[in-house]
Amino acid sequence: MRHAVYFAPPQDDPLNRAAALWLGRDAFSQDGITPPADAGLPLEEWQALTAEPRRYGFHATLKAPFSLRAGKTADELADAFDAFCRTTPAVTIPKLCLAEIGPFFALVPDGDSQAVDDLCAAITRVFEPFRAPLSPEDMARRRPERLTERQRAHLDAWGYPYVFEEFRFHMTLTGPVPEEARPRLRALLEARFSAFTERPLAIAHLGLFVEPERGAPFHIDRHAPLGGTPNAERNLA
Repeated sequence: MRHAVYFAPPQDDPLNRAAALWLGRDAFSQDGITPPADAGLPLEEWQALTAEPRRYGFHATLKAPFSLRAGKTADELADAFDAFCRTTPAVTIPKLCLAEIGPFFALVPDGDSQAVDDLCAAITRVFEPFRAPLSPEDMARRRPERLTERQRAHLDAWGYPYVFEEFRFHMTLTGPVPEEARPRLRALLEARFSAFTERPLAIAHLGLFVEPERGAPFHIDRHAPLGGTPNAERNLA
């Protein structure tokens, strides 16, 4: 079993509903969703392009999946998650846009992202005591030979290469897209998510996700609002 701390909108939020319909799965539920009739793609192509993000559910990674450290329990992690959410203020991304991150498409901040970057840094540190060291196999899966020196250092120290100055908030919508298909898919996704781009996004909830066994779909075990006040004592920097 692995756990992760992700941003996820509430189940009935229009963004979550739109993303769940596009991906064919809602992480709040164990049930799949009928493929969208208006996907704009042949069924086989849609299934292939959404297979990877479908398994994780719609989210933005804040604390990457980790196994529990020896001596820590899932109940202790849940208590820490609840406490963090109660005392941490929500933040806002001023404007969202669709972007290509390598061969993937994702929704990302357009411009200033310092507030959510600070939130991720706090989550990285607060939940680190629960993370078991990476196994050699997990380390190899991260392809350290392809990482920068700084990213490798983060992988060694935090179990994930994209933290702190390497972090980039993103909500993944596809797996790898062949280069020749990207213009067509960009147009499709821009139209599909136009109600959410060029607008602010409140990061006002967190989800504690669980992967019951390696390769199984992630689901939301706990979901909570961020209830702290902006002048709370917790320092997100």
